[in-house]
Amino acid sequence: MDEMESILAVARGQKPADLVLSGGRIVSVFTGAIEIADLAIAGGWIAGVGPGYQGREQIDLQGAFISPGFIDAHVHIESSLCVPSQFAAAVVPRGVTMVVADPHEIANVAGSAGVRFMAESARGLPLDVILMAPSCVPATDMSTTGGEITSEHIAELGEGGFVHGLAEAMNFPAVIAGEKTMHQKLRAIPNGPVDGHCPGVVGKLLCAYVAAGIGSDHESVSAAEAEEKLARGLRLLIREATNGRNLDALLSVVTPSNSRRICFCTDDRTPSHLMRDGSVDEMVRRAIAAGVDPIEAIRMATLNTAEWFGLPNHGAIAPGKLANLVVFDHLNDPTPRLVFSHGKLVAKDGALIDQIPAAKISEVKLGRCEVKWDKIDLRVPARSERMRVIGARPGQLVTDHLIMPVKRIEKNAVADPEADVLKIAVIERHHGSGKFAVGFVRGFGLRRGAIAGTVAHDHHNLVTIGADDQSMLSAARAAVKLGGGLAVAIGDHIVAELALPVGGLMTTRPIAEVAKAYDHLIAAAHELGSSMSDPFMAMSFMALEVIPSLKLTDRGLVDVDEFKLVDLFV
Repeated sequence: MDEMESILAVARGQKPADLVLSGGRIVSVFTGAIEIADLAIAGGWIAGVGPGYQGREQIDLQGAFISPGFIDAHVHIESSLCVPSQFAAAVVPRGVTMVVADPHEIANVAGSAGVRFMAESARGLPLDVILMAPSCVPATDMSTTGGEITSEHIAELGEGGFVHGLAEAMNFPAVIAGEKTMHQKLRAIPNGPVDGHCPGVVGKLLCAYVAAGIGSDHESVSAAEAEEKLARGLRLLIREATNGRNLDALLSVVTPSNSRRICFCTDDRTPSHLMRDGSVDEMVRRAIAAGVDPIEAIRMATLNTAEWFGLPNHGAIAPGKLANLVVFDHLNDPTPRLVFSHGKLVAKDGALIDQIPAAKISEVKLGRCEVKWDKIDLRVPARSERMRVIGARPGQLVTDHLIMPVKRIEKNAVADPEADVLKIAVIERHHGSGKFAVGFVRGFGLRRGAIAGTVAHDHHNLVTIGADDQSMLSAARAAVKLGGGLAVAIGDHIVAELALPVGGLMTTRPIAEVAKAYDHLIAAAHELGSSMSDPFMAMSFMALEVIPSLKLTDRGLVDVDEFKLVDLFV
């Protein structure tokens, strides 16, 4: 008897199920109703819903609620600083049974080999990882990356079954302008979903972006922006990341009329954030606490996402769906008590039933971490009395384009910690070319020392921010010596560090250990005066030249609003 015949026999009641969950209250994301019924599972699939099913194993849920497993609509696993297995160890006990992931971080380091690595690393996990093909590697021609993804690469990845659709089209100016190469990427996976990324794009430019075939966006920061994007046909992915916190600002947009077009995503969450608060499960609870109907909130983290991405086997409890399930005791506070993946109990009371084996990928070499230090000189000769300064905003990815007076020592522009103006440098590390650029940033609050790391969205070159050049170079050298990683330094002394040997982005260490080490890094930065809750995550986005308004890459200062390189000095 093949699998389908077996499932149908169970559905008809002619064969016992592998597992029957009895006495539960099923959350129907189709109707919005709560149904008291038994759930028959066969071969990892839901075979039947209703009374009278028998199974070889039975679990009495004693009136607990059952919902579909939660789905993260857009996430970069690499931001957890862990390989997929350890990312799964963090989110599965929280009820997240599937993520739609964009591996463009590792792709910017290692090209399509990085995408294949993520796909292979995600196999056999109690977490369904749906990969999307990175659309912008490099994000623009204003930075240097270690890899490149062309439309031909995207087509090959799609044909090979590694990816499901096209990930966020970040180069929105190219999309809007009809740039040929970008539009070839949009069409590289026929009939696949195309995710968007268009921060601040409204009016006629938004019309052009949507007309190009984009289907969603997760970059809205205001209710007005989100409402316009919904009205133009985009699905709204509300994001609550570590450094892009938009949930509270956008929940007011949710209404019974538009909620079916809204999903939840985390985008980028650090290991500490994941271990402390969780994933989209936290977003569901916060949405309910803010007044969103509980079933509506659950639907935005399940069915809506499955439908947008064309994943018909996911996102609901019904015959023929995968048995990815969450059991919780309170509808107004859906904290998972039991989590099932493909019909198997994988987590209970916030902990995995069986530990996920440690990843054995130490022999994998993804990308390089090489700097020609003899070419790096962080001194900045002052050529004006005023300069452009990146203004970092707490909890946001967008920055301000500030014009501020230059502090001089002799002929050089220097950091001014008293005014919260620090020096920032981005150093190319993929090819050992010796390219680098130096600028200034405000908002980090360091009074002394420096931080550095090889996590720098999306090119992931070496970035360092500090109050003095010596500390900046020490921290940067430490990150490179680790083979990629994060570091804090004062002068020549390394205060804290975390090795990320997998592409300079990830480690195979258990995520609990990584979170502890990451917390130590943040504490060290706070000791140096940083006022940011997470200065490392914030630093990683100071180099992303596709989110307004002012950013720095290894090629120079980027005015994102004008989408061009600009001079540091005014």
